[in-house]
Amino acid sequence: MFNRIGLAAVCLTLLSILWGCGSSPPAHRGLGFSEAPDVPSRISKTQADDITIYAVGLVGTPYRYGGNTPDSGFDCSGLIGYIYQKRAGLAPPRTVARMQHWGQPVLSNNIRSGDLVLFAQRDVVTHAGIYVGAGRFVHAPSTGGVVRLDKLNSKYWSSQQVTFRRP
Repeated sequence: MFNRIGLAAVCLTLLSILWGCGSSPPAHRGLGFSEAPDVPSRISKTQADDITIYAVGLVGTPYRYGGNTPDSGFDCSGLIGYIYQKRAGLAPPRTVARMQHWGQPVLSNNIRSGDLVLFAQRDVVTHAGIYVGAGRFVHAPSTGGVVRLDKLNSKYWSSQQVTFRRP
């Protein structure tokens, strides 16, 4: 006799098999999130646009591991935290590992400016940025670098698992 967890696991497996046979593949390789088309948000469209403009204005700021201000430099999560706090009064988690659970998942065909872009390797989130529209995002990539504006479809970033989240 199955316990509740075992029965739930069997049901989920069967549903996954049935759903997988009748669906098309996702637009981006992601971490398996699904969502309704209308994703709720704690920020308005105006705030999202303000976040985007502010993020682009920080392009060129030096990268610094653990950095979270324009004066000290930014790492990827410090950049996101600084921008969301200053422009929307929200405090996202300090690490990218925790950001993968912050807000609501968004499918690639529903992203808007101000959404988070999360990158993973082998299902482990390793990097994050802010989507600014037209397939581009702002992020603080690595030691020795600066905050940059990059394309999601570039060779490097398109080879990563990509998911999107809306605060």
